[in-house]
Amino acid sequence: MNTLAYILYLVLTYFITVHVGLIFYRNGRVYILRLLHSDEELTDFINRILLTGYYLLNLGYAALMIRSWQTVNNLEELMGSVLVMTGKIMLTLAVIHFFNMAVIYLFSKRKHHFHQHKK
Repeated sequence: MNTLAYILYLVLTYFITVHVGLIFYRNGRVYILRLLHSDEELTDFINRILLTGYYLLNLGYAALMIRSWQTVNNLEELMGSVLVMTGKIMLTLAVIHFFNMAVIYLFSKRKHHFHQHKK
C-alpha cells in the first residue's frame, strides 16, 4: 500500500509544483518588473532563479517527506496519508511564495531608496 501512496503523492506533488511554478513564473514577471522599476534584465534573471529554486526546494522536500511516511495498511489510511502530505507541500508552496515576494519587495524598496539618494 505504501508504494501506491508514494506514487499518488509524487504525481500530485509534481503536477502541483510544476503548474503553480509556471503560474508564478508567467504572472510574477509583471509584478517583479514593476517592483524593480522596469529593469527587464534583472527581472528576468530573478524570475528564472526563483523558478529554479522553487522547483528544487519543493521537489526535494517532497522526496524527503516520503522518508517520514508512516506505514499504510488500508485504503482509508492511504487517502488520509496522501492528503496530509500533499497539504504540507501546498502550505510549503504558499510560504515560499510569500517569502520570495517579501524579499523582492524589500529589495525594490532598497533599490528605490538608493536611487533617490544618488540624485
